[in-house]
Amino acid sequence: MPNEETPKTDTTVSGLGRVQLQFTPSGTDVRVPPGVTVFDAASWNGLAIDSTCGGHGTCKKCKIQVIEGEVPVSRLDIRAFSPEQLEDGWRLACVARANGNLKVDVPPLSTRPKAATVGVGRQVILRPAVQKRYVELVEPTLHDQRPDIDRLRDAMEDLEFEADLSVLKTLPTVLRKNDFKVTAVVVNEALIAVEPGDTSAQNYAIGIDLGTTTVVATLLDLVTGTPMAVKSMLNKQQPFGADVISRISATMMDPQAAGLMQTAGLATLNELIAEVCTEAEISADQVYEIAIAGNATMVEILLGVDPEPVGVAPFITAAQKWPVFTAAEVGIELLPSARVFLFPAFGAYVGGDIVAGVLATGMDRDKRVRLLIDVGTNCEIVLSNGDQILTTAAPAGPAFEAASIACGMRAADGAIEVVQVTDEGIQLGVIGDATPVGICGSGLVDAVYVLHKAKLIDDSGRFVTDEDALKIAPHLASRLLTREAGDRIFVLHWDGEEPTVYLSQRDVRELQFAKASIATGWRLLLEEVGLVDDDVQQVLLAGSFGSYLSPTSAIGIGLVPKLPVMRIVSAGNVAGEGAKMVLLSSTERSGATTLLDEVDYVELSDRPDFNDKFFLELALPS
Repeated sequence: MPNEETPKTDTTVSGLGRVQLQFTPSGTDVRVPPGVTVFDAASWNGLAIDSTCGGHGTCKKCKIQVIEGEVPVSRLDIRAFSPEQLEDGWRLACVARANGNLKVDVPPLSTRPKAATVGVGRQVILRPAVQKRYVELVEPTLHDQRPDIDRLRDAMEDLEFEADLSVLKTLPTVLRKNDFKVTAVVVNEALIAVEPGDTSAQNYAIGIDLGTTTVVATLLDLVTGTPMAVKSMLNKQQPFGADVISRISATMMDPQAAGLMQTAGLATLNELIAEVCTEAEISADQVYEIAIAGNATMVEILLGVDPEPVGVAPFITAAQKWPVFTAAEVGIELLPSARVFLFPAFGAYVGGDIVAGVLATGMDRDKRVRLLIDVGTNCEIVLSNGDQILTTAAPAGPAFEAASIACGMRAADGAIEVVQVTDEGIQLGVIGDATPVGICGSGLVDAVYVLHKAKLIDDSGRFVTDEDALKIAPHLASRLLTREAGDRIFVLHWDGEEPTVYLSQRDVRELQFAKASIATGWRLLLEEVGLVDDDVQQVLLAGSFGSYLSPTSAIGIGLVPKLPVMRIVSAGNVAGEGAKMVLLSSTERSGATTLLDEVDYVELSDRPDFNDKFFLELALPS
């Protein structure tokens, strides 16, 4: 992004009009035009630098250390680093402009964040769309001159299909080289492959949860209905922002961004596909179908569709239901004729991942009053009362992803995920049992809850004074500090006398805004059907964040209705479960499409009472 505070110099690589950047520890060397930011230089060359704002200077996560070369200190750097760190060369990559040759150290970014790979699901009758049939055909004669495709079709009278052109091109050769003993592969009503010999025992499909942050792939054996391998990784689109709005904005500001994001998304999918196939020791050509559950923006970017209309009122998607594509059409590295099923969407901000979640949890089959809440930057909420199903999206902001939090980070090694107050002080649960280096979303919720419960944060969300802290919790009072800028913080971890991980007053406010938006969303849905909090019989917390969020803390900050803890269920990766279900059962696939007619979408942005109710939800419950 432009930075008027960072002056440019005339130092360039002689005669080339380029400057050279050497990145450590990756060893990557690149040449870029003078004045390009280190963040852009890295992103253009496939090197991931941590960022949740897409390089716009707001998240302060893209920390790098300049080892050799000069990068002036910007105003944003002063806010992000201590004087000692600035002296040691620490800068924010998004405002560090390469006006001369640089050697830059990039802290390693975990591409395998802690993620939920399984979730609440239902048993289904094994009836996949992919059918493999071994046949031994009677060879043609002068008295039997049926075309090859008719000969194959007559041998499988119970299946109706049309052949792909790719199959017709190779069919004569495959039949004659294998004595007319082959296996036909039919997906729904399409013949997508004819294989030599009997391969009917090898039949696979892959379910994909295409998340904004994390992507999960599960390889299924369609003969037995069992998972063969599951892998997850950080979506390679992360340099463009942590949320869909940031990514849509990137496409509006840079004509090349959409193409780059599509390439990054496909690279993520193809890498995961290769990993699950390798683990299961099968060829990618043996995977005949893939089901993708993702939000509307992720799906449109993957398909190369302009997502801008999704990001601006009146929030319109290119399609609610997508046709079935081939892997070659989408750019997925499988058998070119393999089929790609994309879940339909309820709306621009309640996408196919939520359709998959509703399918997996059986929200349409249960007579209980149930809430499904997928907590994230854009929080999707589904309410079922047994007769009616409503859904909406609440703009929660990036707090739960820890993107706007001073010491926030993804759920990777070193992230505080559990915070408890004891008689001795603070007890922390850290991912990987490592030294704390930051705090993730579940840790943030825990921290605010336990500090409010300990009365160090009042109902308005404000830290109490030092004098009150000494009276209320003397064993914790020393952790409450006021910094030079006047910011109040609560220290969670020290390095000697230096606070390294802390909760700031602004962090508490960010969490209050996020939870108030979500609480307003589910409360409005309850009002739509004439219900109150106590009527809710079960709350399902979906997604990776929901899997690791403490139900007690969620109730304690007012994120979910105040119910007995046993009614709050961590549902896990229900989007992935839904993707598996439609691969295992054609009936369930039809059910996913039917949900579009059974679920009513409620738009919150045009509700005149939203703001009033939102402000009522800001306070922490007494």
